[in-house]
Amino acid sequence: MKYGFVIDNRKCIGCHACTTACKSEHDVPVGVNRTWVKQVEKGEFPDTRRLFSVMRCNHCTDAPCVEICPTEALFIRDDGIVDFDKDRCIGCKSCMQACPYDALYIDPQTNTAAKCNYCAHRIDVGLEPACVNVCPEHAIISGDMEDPESEIAELLARQPVSVRKAEKGTVPNLFYIDADVASLDPFATESTGEYLWNSQTLGVGHYAKEAEKMAFSNGDVVAAVLEANNQYTTAGEVAKNGAAKSVEVIMGKEARRVYDTPNKGILWGWEVSGYVVTKAISAGAFLIPFLALLFGWASPGETTEWWSYGLGLAFLAATGILLVMDLDQPKRFLYVLLRPHWGSWLVKGGYSITVYGGLLTLMAVALFFGWDAIKPLVGGITAVFAVVVAVYTSFLFSQAKGRDFWQSPTLALHMLVHSLMAGAAAFAILAMFTEVSTDWTTYLKYMLYGSIAFNLLVLLFELTTTHPTVDAKRTVAMITKGRYASRFYGGSLLVGNVLPVILLAISNGNPVMLALAGAAVILGIYFTEHIWVEAPQRIPLT
Repeated sequence: MKYGFVIDNRKCIGCHACTTACKSEHDVPVGVNRTWVKQVEKGEFPDTRRLFSVMRCNHCTDAPCVEICPTEALFIRDDGIVDFDKDRCIGCKSCMQACPYDALYIDPQTNTAAKCNYCAHRIDVGLEPACVNVCPEHAIISGDMEDPESEIAELLARQPVSVRKAEKGTVPNLFYIDADVASLDPFATESTGEYLWNSQTLGVGHYAKEAEKMAFSNGDVVAAVLEANNQYTTAGEVAKNGAAKSVEVIMGKEARRVYDTPNKGILWGWEVSGYVVTKAISAGAFLIPFLALLFGWASPGETTEWWSYGLGLAFLAATGILLVMDLDQPKRFLYVLLRPHWGSWLVKGGYSITVYGGLLTLMAVALFFGWDAIKPLVGGITAVFAVVVAVYTSFLFSQAKGRDFWQSPTLALHMLVHSLMAGAAAFAILAMFTEVSTDWTTYLKYMLYGSIAFNLLVLLFELTTTHPTVDAKRTVAMITKGRYASRFYGGSLLVGNVLPVILLAISNGNPVMLALAGAAVILGIYFTEHIWVEAPQRIPLT
């Protein structure tokens, strides 16, 4: 048994009865939708037509929202329905980043995730979903796709159908008959943020502030797509690429969006950017002295060792605080550890942070009581967990399949080198206030040189290698040529990489110059992580 939907666009009249029925059935608040009807107009007056496309959860066979959910609040039933349990949800918004179809939202009344659940409570008693029952044209067909005698199975057998974003590999179970790319491709039409009869387009709650900033003007969309496909010189040439047909549509004004769901805005904001930086400092605070001792590059000394454990624990605590702050249900943060879904990297990261904190504490206790015999073994294990803490977020981001730029294979290296930069920078700042040996400051200086050089190589690779999807190219265009260009070149590169190298070169053993270089490095890391976290979220998913 496997339930699915067929949307017959030949019949849909755009009456919004399905949206209304869904809201009534599930008490969906104003400003968010489980089901909505996207409306697009094509052509020039008087030769125009309006397209209607019902949008909702695709109940994917390989649902990325289920994979990334840390508490099993989202799950796939035996009948193929992707359902959710709001009582387990912690409001981490990971599922919203993972869904390529923008099907999930945070309920402003419960502060938990929600979406179309196929009216599972009606299915269990032999009824159809509310939207199917109310549709006056029978444009929404539901049923068991594995039952050859069902209407949906017969339609799928004899009608050509299409799905949204098949390239994502989610195997969606929502099919469209007579679909038009202008409706299904998010970039085929302009997202203005304001639609007729839709007074809630700026979202609700903490989304409202950011949603307005998310609105694309016509010029922004054209520029983003052209920049993303800059190997082509005209819209016509871009159209030949197939994936960027939207440019021709936009520039020819052949299609325009007139109704859509509210924009959700930036889901992961400064808290996530901040926690990536704090955990980088925490991991680097241990790795920098550990590498010095392991390879005999410098002798940190007992004071530096104490600072290593202290900085590691302090910034690890800051990481935990920022993680909890980002949750829409912060009181449930322990669910990650107590009700874990082990397939989620949020859970693996949570346990890694916990174990790493315990190991740092054990190392501090061993130093205090002089248990030198256990320090080599425990230190090696702690170093392994420090690396895991540094890089696990890259694997969490890779599970967010709705954001193509985060699928970069070098993201783990990106975060590891940032940990080394941040650790060396933190000790460089401390060197101004503590007595340290000359070999230690020399080590920090060359560690900063090396990590900055490697960081520039990683950034170059991330931004210049051929990206497999248009959405990833659009993100790169935003970073290098669009709204984030000044922050990237001025903050990430100039402040975070070029300025520290200059300061290190002229420092001549001056602790103040070394400290300034360290401060610039940490500031540059924040600029970079903030861009890397926020920019992909500005790509519209619907």
